Amino acid sequence: MDSEQTQCCETLLCLRVVAQAEPGILTRVLFFLQNINIVPRRVLAERDSSNRLYVALDVFGLAEQRATMIAAKIRQLPDVLDAHWYRR
Repeated sequence: MDSEQTQCCETLLCLRVVAQAEPGILTRVLFFLQNINIVPRRVLAERDSSNRLYVALDVFGLAEQRATMIAAKIRQLPDVLDAHWYRR
């Protein structure tokens, strides 16, 4: 395994999404990881009193370039207000 693959698998990336609390938003967000056969290490979703859904996903084994593309695609979904990745 080369150093880029090792770094990719050892890096914990965190995706944070803010969206309107619509019934299908969580499955639409998870769909992007399903397509590339990634199971998140942790998924947390919380709805607040202003009808917003806050989603937190922790993922190992995903290159930052691909994570950036996924976040951009998620931002294009209807009802998504923000989506971004950061390294933990």
